[in-house]
Amino acid sequence: MHPFLLTYPAFLTESSTKTQTAEIGATVIFEAETEKPVKVRWLRDSKDIASSYKYTISAEGNLHSLTINNIAQEDALGYAVIAGMSKVKFELKIKESEVKEPEKAVSPDPAVAETKPEEPKEAPPAPTGSSAPDTSGTVSDCSAPEGLPESHRPDTRQDLTGLFTEKPQSGEVNVGENITFVARVCGESLLKKPSVKWIKGKWMDLASKSGKHLQLKEHYDRNSKVYTFEMHIIAAKANFAGAYRCEVSSRDKFDSCNFDLVVHEARTTDGFDIRTAFRRTSTDAGEDSGELDFSALLKKREAVHVSTEPEVDVWEILQNAPPSEYEKIAFQYGITDLRGMLKRLKKMKKEEKKSAAFLRKLDPAYQVEKGHKIKLQVEVANPDAEVKWLKNGQEIHPTGSKYIFESVGNKRFLTINNCTLADDAAYTCTIGEEKTVTELFVKEPPVLIVRNLEDQMVMKGERVEFECEVSEEGAQVKWEKDGVELTRDESFKYRFKKDGCKHVLIINDVTKEDCGHYRVKTNGGQSFAELMVQEKQLEVYQNIADLTVKAKDQAVFKCEVSDENVKGIWYKNGVEVKPDARTHITHIGRIHKLTIDDVKPEDEGDYTFVPEGYAFNLSAKLNFLEVKIDFVPRQDPPKIHLDCMGRTAESTILVVAGNKLRLDVPITGDPAPTVVWTKGEKGSFKEGESRPEPRHTWTVKNGEVLTDSDGRVHVESTKGHCIFTIEGAERQDEGVYSVIVRNPAGEDTADINVKVVDVPDPPEAPRILSVGEDSCVVQWDPPLFDGGQPVIGYVLERKKKKSYRWMRLNFDPFKETTYEAKRMIEGVPYEMRVYAVNAIGMSRPSAASQPFVPVAPTSEPTGLCVDDISDTTISLKWRPPERIGSAELEGYGVEYCKEGSDEWIPAFPSLTESTSVIVCDLPTGEKMQFRVRAYNMAGPSLPATLQQAVTIREIMQRPKIWLPRNLRQTLIKKVGETINLVIPFQGKPRPQVTWTKNDELLDPKQVSIRNSDTDTILFIRKSERKDSGKYEVQVQIENVQDRASVNIQIVDLPGPPQNLKVIDVWGFNVALEWKPPKDNGNCEITGYTIQKADKKTMDWYTVYEQYRRTNCVVSDLIMGNEYMFRVYAMNMVVLSPEPCLSKDSAYIQKTGIVYKPPSYKEHDFSEAPKFTHPLVSRSVIAGYNATLSCSVRGIPKPKITWYKNKMDITNEAKYRMFSNQGVLTLEIRKPCPFDGGVYMCKAVNDSGEDIIECKLEVRSQVTKEDIKK
Repeated sequence: MHPFLLTYPAFLTESSTKTQTAEIGATVIFEAETEKPVKVRWLRDSKDIASSYKYTISAEGNLHSLTINNIAQEDALGYAVIAGMSKVKFELKIKESEVKEPEKAVSPDPAVAETKPEEPKEAPPAPTGSSAPDTSGTVSDCSAPEGLPESHRPDTRQDLTGLFTEKPQSGEVNVGENITFVARVCGESLLKKPSVKWIKGKWMDLASKSGKHLQLKEHYDRNSKVYTFEMHIIAAKANFAGAYRCEVSSRDKFDSCNFDLVVHEARTTDGFDIRTAFRRTSTDAGEDSGELDFSALLKKREAVHVSTEPEVDVWEILQNAPPSEYEKIAFQYGITDLRGMLKRLKKMKKEEKKSAAFLRKLDPAYQVEKGHKIKLQVEVANPDAEVKWLKNGQEIHPTGSKYIFESVGNKRFLTINNCTLADDAAYTCTIGEEKTVTELFVKEPPVLIVRNLEDQMVMKGERVEFECEVSEEGAQVKWEKDGVELTRDESFKYRFKKDGCKHVLIINDVTKEDCGHYRVKTNGGQSFAELMVQEKQLEVYQNIADLTVKAKDQAVFKCEVSDENVKGIWYKNGVEVKPDARTHITHIGRIHKLTIDDVKPEDEGDYTFVPEGYAFNLSAKLNFLEVKIDFVPRQDPPKIHLDCMGRTAESTILVVAGNKLRLDVPITGDPAPTVVWTKGEKGSFKEGESRPEPRHTWTVKNGEVLTDSDGRVHVESTKGHCIFTIEGAERQDEGVYSVIVRNPAGEDTADINVKVVDVPDPPEAPRILSVGEDSCVVQWDPPLFDGGQPVIGYVLERKKKKSYRWMRLNFDPFKETTYEAKRMIEGVPYEMRVYAVNAIGMSRPSAASQPFVPVAPTSEPTGLCVDDISDTTISLKWRPPERIGSAELEGYGVEYCKEGSDEWIPAFPSLTESTSVIVCDLPTGEKMQFRVRAYNMAGPSLPATLQQAVTIREIMQRPKIWLPRNLRQTLIKKVGETINLVIPFQGKPRPQVTWTKNDELLDPKQVSIRNSDTDTILFIRKSERKDSGKYEVQVQIENVQDRASVNIQIVDLPGPPQNLKVIDVWGFNVALEWKPPKDNGNCEITGYTIQKADKKTMDWYTVYEQYRRTNCVVSDLIMGNEYMFRVYAMNMVVLSPEPCLSKDSAYIQKTGIVYKPPSYKEHDFSEAPKFTHPLVSRSVIAGYNATLSCSVRGIPKPKITWYKNKMDITNEAKYRMFSNQGVLTLEIRKPCPFDGGVYMCKAVNDSGEDIIECKLEVRSQVTKEDIKK
């Protein structure tokens, strides 16, 4: 039995998941591995699975498993596992156990046949010429071992990030063969189809190159929601080799992948190895197994002699076909990117003749974000030409500020302001009959969610609406439940409504299965909400009571329930009661009544009310009182018959506040007695004590009220009854009511205890004791008054602070006064309130609690380590926690304790915001343990503790100088500039620093030196020429030392050249010669500036600048004038302050004077290239620009070519080449280790060539922490 490993697209590690088939009675294990230890939920047919003898759920760290024992037929259902917002579905299929029969062994089971390895077929060798067979292979498909079932093959996929689920892989192919590159993109989380570009090199888009040798295909699998993009290279050529890139984009998401194609030379017939024809057909065993196969040799010979049919050129067919046949041709030859081919075909037709009206046409396409502006530009041949701009074939006229037309010289501009989706169109610029066309694509900005969804708790059967508001009208949104997309179904369970920026999800007739997390997604954000569904519970506010009535009286049974929509049925002795002339059944709101007029003896019995849809009933009994008439003497003392109601005289009567209190007391007496009602305090006197004076008295005689009463109290007397009624009983009506009946024959007295009960008072505002990541602990005090009935529990509600909707947290009364509320959103402010519940009902809500925000402590700080240590101090540093949450991080607490002790001592009295501290005043030599905790409003996080105790003692550290990169070459400064060298170093204890110049100690009067624990600074306020030289710094700890040197060159203005002479004068020319200056300014002379002046005016004019030689010929002089000359020297600073003047002047003779030029042999100035300064091998750090420099001379100027590993890199964008006065520089932009190798510079002219090379090593970046390790 093999467990299945499930995968999650975002939260779980990559693995394979398949539906498993098992026999009845077997055991199956499913496993899921998460990136972090989180709780997961296992579902069976969309219902939660709990641990039992049937299901075993376990978790060890990141690995979670579900074991299904003793599999039965009913277990063949769909299952799922949920971690956070990720959900994976899988199935369990059942197969019946089969008895294997010998005769059926011939036909293998299909499942076994799949696992049996197929016999490999020997591919024929590629023949020469154009008849190469199609030996294409999908480079990106990694075939699993055939000997294993698909579900158990090793996972050879690479870890993927971004949009790709499978990236194209580099491949190799022979010339003439085919190869396929495959890229796959998961479309489950995308709102629209992604766009893919295949690019060769850096910029070449291959979409326009589709044709004979290149085909681009794509298809979509609706079951797996995966887009597959393929690039087929047919009959590869040698120039197809190189670097390729695949780019995929969808709205605001983007991903890319680089891969290489290597093309090998085709194998010729002369190189055919005859031994390949003797290969055996079997690969299962050794070299001698299988049969010999000569088919490869036969195919090779046939390929040489048989000529293949000419290949079809789709381009020629499209060029010669009418546009109406394009789709037919595309279908016939399998062209998928017809639009791209037609664009290229259109471009090819245009290239046949060059435009005479346009010097520069529009680009093929432009892209602009919605709401921005874009400018389209063309260059015309005739500056006076008039252009017309068209949009989808319709001329554009300037209207307002939407379109702006500009004409600047040969350039014509069209500016489109505030672009909308309506501007996404084809634009044309025309001049006469000629035109240029482009396409404008308007990119929509991401749609943001302005108002989030709110959690809801409803009763079963109700309708639910989730509403959110987005930033743009008409935007597309996606609704999901527990990670599964919601769609409209035939049952109309879900409805989606749009109203401007508002989007509403409507769920009709909710059930328990609708509970879960709902999410709305846009291309710019998402919002979550939780739906909780509770079963309805019917509460009885007033039960029906037993009745005792006399003949001809009226009997009323009354009850009140919580739901006014609930109907019910009345039964008498188990038989349904039907309404008639005497029997009336009414239902008004929450009150149900059964009224029986003119009661008869047969009406006596048990009456029951049964609410529809609920499994309980309310019962009461109707007693019939038979009145007997006896002939008695006239003098009959009065008598109160309270026991006829089945109660004693001291019985307590309960009445709900607000209801009517009716005391009906049967009395007898002749003559008719006078009735006196009095009210006193409850429990105001004891047995044996005198009765206190009553607070209220009401008297009735012969049916007439003798004393007044307030408007709520009514007293009346009928034959045989005295009735006391209070309308709308209040709390102060509670007490002991006494009834006294008197006549001449005597009197009788009875006490009735009346208790008024009500709902409790609201509790005080609840207090929030603590908060968690998604929960809080709330506490409250019981109400001051319980309403006369004990409080049976409490009901809590919560709401978001900015919301008006309260959501009930419990439907059954909670008996404690401390409650933990869960399933809240971290970072959102909430408020809580409480109701008190007794047998009468629910109180008014308490005042809302103070707003609170559910937050969790941060995760522990990471990377805690010791940065430095001394005899009494230690320096610690760490990185912030990986998860901070929605609450602001308040700081860090640092604590320490001695090894073996549990008493942690705070290192600082308050929190620190820094991630590095120095703890002082520690005992020397003690082993101490340190820990750091992060604090926010939820409290401290888990501590980050050092792995082992640290001994407080300074550790010897070898001295090391870290020479900055800019000081590894000669530092050049001008005279008068400031020199400030900062050289860091390391070493413990503090090393001794010594500076020398040219092996001599520095003079402190001229140079300032400042040393610290970590660096040394050399400072010269005003540099002079004598400050040039080699400076050496040495750091030493005892006998261990380290040295570093810095070369400083102070440059100054050069002196004037020497000995400027006029060598010769002929025609209009003068030959000059001079010597270099004695003082070159401590740097190389880079050139000379030669000037001339007419001796009459002495106005100087420059003849040559940056002239390199020490002789020149000044030409184009004016005949008859006399000239003076002067020369300035130039170095890297500037020109020399003084020139060198010629001692003699040169006179240009007038016409007629015959000048005989001296005869001389023409000098050959040509010179073969020669490198005067070599390339120097270097070692650089990856990520920083690097340069290689050398110098060359040669006449004429040589052509320079750079090579890397003997490959020409002239046209590579990564490199930049400079040439200035013979100095050659190669700049490598941000090199990586791949850029290391041998670099060569080649100089060529007509006289010869020269080559120089060096090695470049690119090292990866190394941090100080890595060096310490």
